[in-house]
Amino acid sequence: MKKRFLLVNADALPEVFHQVLRAKKLLASGEARNVSAAAREVGISRSAFYKYRDCIFEADANREVATVVATLLDETGALQSLLAGISNAGASIVILNQSRPENGTAQIAVTIRTNGLKMSLQELVATLAEQRTVVDVRCDD
Repeated sequence: MKKRFLLVNADALPEVFHQVLRAKKLLASGEARNVSAAAREVGISRSAFYKYRDCIFEADANREVATVVATLLDETGALQSLLAGISNAGASIVILNQSRPENGTAQIAVTIRTNGLKMSLQELVATLAEQRTVVDVRCDD
């Protein structure tokens, strides 16, 4: 059977769905050691948690992502400097992919969450481009 998804205002959902989401967050963060503890903490049964856990997901429209693609010199600290520049700008890193260095450079693709950025994506790219070990940088958003 093909899965069908709906986007629904959370206020329209029964409280048990909100409790399952809170329990999943407790488990993911390590605040709850196991399902029993998480369910007890939010006030639901384990069976309610298991019934809905694979059906309820939080859609957060404020968590936009973009991908910064850079060519870096194959030097010690180049990747660390790029990541520090991204972090200092207020973005959080979601995914990092790096190619094998070839001809003295390596390709890096860093997917970031942009909702915490202290500057525009264009300003971030311009700031990263000023780093000595960055040969080229662009943003695919």
